[in-house]
Amino acid sequence: MNTALKEIAASELNAIINKIAAAGVVGAGGGGFPTAFKLKTKTPIRTVIINGAECEPLLKVDQELMARYPEELLATLATLVQATGAETGVITLKEKYREAHAVLAGEIRNYPGLRLHLLPDVYPMGDEHLLTYNVTGQTIPPGGLPLQAGAVVLNVETLYNIHHALAGRPVTHKYVTVTGAVRQPVTARLPVGTPVRELLNLAGGPIENEYLLIAGGPCMGKVTSFNAPVTKTTKGIIVLPLDHPLADRYRRDLNRELKIALKACCQCMQCSDFCPRHLLGHPLEPHRVMRAVTCGLADITLPQALLCSECGLCDFYACPFSLSPRQVNRKIKAELQQKGFRPGPWQATTPSPFREGRQVPTKRLIDRLGLKEYAARPVTFIEDSITVNRVHLPLRQGAGVAPRPVVRVGDRVEKGSLLARIDDDTLGSGLHASISGTIITLNSEIIIEGGGD
Repeated sequence: MNTALKEIAASELNAIINKIAAAGVVGAGGGGFPTAFKLKTKTPIRTVIINGAECEPLLKVDQELMARYPEELLATLATLVQATGAETGVITLKEKYREAHAVLAGEIRNYPGLRLHLLPDVYPMGDEHLLTYNVTGQTIPPGGLPLQAGAVVLNVETLYNIHHALAGRPVTHKYVTVTGAVRQPVTARLPVGTPVRELLNLAGGPIENEYLLIAGGPCMGKVTSFNAPVTKTTKGIIVLPLDHPLADRYRRDLNRELKIALKACCQCMQCSDFCPRHLLGHPLEPHRVMRAVTCGLADITLPQALLCSECGLCDFYACPFSLSPRQVNRKIKAELQQKGFRPGPWQATTPSPFREGRQVPTKRLIDRLGLKEYAARPVTFIEDSITVNRVHLPLRQGAGVAPRPVVRVGDRVEKGSLLARIDDDTLGSGLHASISGTIITLNSEIIIEGGGD
């Protein structure tokens, strides 16, 4: 490419990045990393990968979007491929998503630079490291990013939000699956900031008097509350009866877990044998981390915890005693990050020859988690206008710093109005009004009272 063409391509990409940043687009799959920063790189991008694996059991958002908006998704992906100078764009989805596969396969013929890549139904295939290896055949260095393998990975809903951003429409709504012990599981489009209780009402309410609410998926989610707001990264709300085994695991005390591990961990190595990152060749061995912690050893093993993706296979599937290396790794990561620990470059190895045979089928994981009953239920898709009279918008809804408010209490705002901005070249994302109304509170969150979609 000559100099003039390079300048035109760079100008086009900058314009796209600016629109994405102005719309407040972040990774909608749960990570929340500002999308503009993913694309703002000097590293050559060879492949733009769209993550449609939706690896967490029970969630249905990306499957629905791929089936309903193939033209919008593919056109937006083609725009990104052209602007970044990538060689190809790939939409990945599991073989079992037959409806989405059929409509995408029919539409993608119009885009010669794009292709579909079918994935096996194993968990956690949506992990960026696993997905990049599956698509490109290249491993990302441990602790690294897809860019180091020449790839950028974007979630399906993130791509759909980019479609809107290029048309000047900011992120104001979120698609969320509400499932589990509810009367009618739904996947619904609703304003960001909608309280969880409103989602439960859409699903007909819980069918149990006492229940636990998990935001996200059943494996990597976090306990949430009845009044917590939907954010830009909320993918699902799982309702579990309090006496469900998975609900019991989510309520366990980590200190108690460590005491049990001290007595029960027999170093069988099954947590490491099934660890997806370990099987990819990363120097992560959960059984060694458990040994170091439970025996009070301050050895060099502990920084391995920083490589943990927290997928939960070690405790939900592998450990015969239901111990939780994942929770231990999470605690170690938090402590190391608080101390400002920066590991040196990890030495990469090749994927294990046992990797393919040790992948965990999602159906088997669902059975192990006791979710077969919920997985079999049909999920209703709701995209009609949903009236919400009050939204709670946390200022920080993704990676980076919180944006700076540009409104005051008492201001009247319209849906899509800018509420808080992020300074140029600062990692973070702006925030926009998800409904029209009046600002009644402004602190670490902005509360709008009004109504309407």
